[in-house]
Amino acid sequence: MADLEFNTTPGQTVAREMLIAYLNTATTTPEETPEWSPVGKRVEDSSIEFDWQTETKVDIFGDTYTTGKKATKTQTFDPFELDGADKAQQKIWNLAIKENNVNALLNQDMLIVHLYAGTPNTAVFAERYSACSVLPTGLGGEGGGSIGMPIEVTYGGTRTTGTASISGATVTFKADGEE
Repeated sequence: MADLEFNTTPGQTVAREMLIAYLNTATTTPEETPEWSPVGKRVEDSSIEFDWQTETKVDIFGDTYTTGKKATKTQTFDPFELDGADKAQQKIWNLAIKENNVNALLNQDMLIVHLYAGTPNTAVFAERYSACSVLPTGLGGEGGGSIGMPIEVTYGGTRTTGTASISGATVTFKADGEE
């Protein structure tokens, strides 16, 4: 696959709104078409953190070498205030609070869409992860305020790259090599 270029205006920084994580909120059977719901409504600051698990050593000749592993990617969404219109949040709340279903929370289907890389509004770079952990880290808030349910996502399982297209609120993912 050829290198991608940023599809934004040269000389301008890329807006944060162009990196969106989506949760598959359709029922869990693999045969079903995914329903991608954005994660992070009302969250002011969130980024994907990379842990490369690097180790640096100096050999007996004084040469320095660094080893590492594929990055573990995590993303925190905080405060993640509850909102009745947020399908992703409702799915997470039902699995965590109502059902206390840790196995389901550790096997969520997530999609990261890079709206700034690829062809604007038609075929942008996306990466799908088949078994992500999506775990609330709390529930509550300050008196007189809103209830928050911060979550931490660890992207895991099979990573499938491809493109995403967005039409209105509908996101469609097409894996590389798919017709």
